[in-house]
Amino acid sequence: MKNDVKKGIGHVSVGDAYDGFLLIREATKGLTSNGKPFLTLMLRDASGEIEAKLWDASKEDESLFVPEQIVKLAGEVGQFRGKPQLKILSVRPSQPTDDVHVSDFVEKAPIEKDRLIEKLTEAIFEMQNATLQRIVRAFIKKYQEALLTYPAATRNHHEYASGLAHHIVSMLAIAKELHQLYPQLNKDLLYAGIILHDIGKIKELSGVVTTTYTLEGKLLGHIPMMIEEIGLMAEELQVEEEEEVLILKHLVLSHHGKAEWGSPKPPLVREAEILHLIDLLDAKLNMLNRSLEKVKPGEFTERLFAMDNRAFYKPLFED
Repeated sequence: MKNDVKKGIGHVSVGDAYDGFLLIREATKGLTSNGKPFLTLMLRDASGEIEAKLWDASKEDESLFVPEQIVKLAGEVGQFRGKPQLKILSVRPSQPTDDVHVSDFVEKAPIEKDRLIEKLTEAIFEMQNATLQRIVRAFIKKYQEALLTYPAATRNHHEYASGLAHHIVSMLAIAKELHQLYPQLNKDLLYAGIILHDIGKIKELSGVVTTTYTLEGKLLGHIPMMIEEIGLMAEELQVEEEEEVLILKHLVLSHHGKAEWGSPKPPLVREAEILHLIDLLDAKLNMLNRSLEKVKPGEFTERLFAMDNRAFYKPLFED
């Protein structure tokens, strides 16, 4: 076994020892085939997360080791079903004298909030359609603080602090380049759809630290909630139900592409199809890039569930 690692949990390898602090993102109770209780813990720091098993868990353990609790633990990194898993050797809740804080364990977007809002504002200034610009500007004003804080998902892609804004800004950059290649695209409509397509996640998701789905999110979902919000915002701004509003709703409604992926309608407008493809591209590249960063050339990533459970190879000639 290798010596204790000082790197983040997202960069450990099978065979490493780990001794440090981690945050519990999720804690699930289970029973072995012999009827003995155990806990499955999803543990994280700012570099990533790892699953761990706490065997023979007592009632006290179940009350101590809960989401958003920081723990001090020692363990060994093994592998289960193709993914790293931490075998816990010792664990305790953090204490005030440890001087650790929840914010230390939350992964953050690689771009600062000031830069993200600057990029969003630039895109709005580029828009020339007054109706679309007014609606988008109003939503940014209404949700700016949450937009710059929330993740874009509970897992898989941009699932970190400011991930929602980072996802939007990355998509805007792709859209800008595509408009250069295909000037026939309606840039204003595409920008508006990109900025608004996932803002409903602010109501769908619970927050940043231990992100889960809200009751409204489970029962309605971010797409229907956002369609309603666009209608209400148009009324508030005294924008008549012009075609821009209808088409903007369609872009949001169809951005997942297919019914089985969560879209009530498939894209039926050119910019709706492009929005769907940009969304898919940025999400997949975010997953791939972050997974490939954690392996060395000549190695495979762990299996990525959202990428058809494929493991991706990092070529030896990559720097």
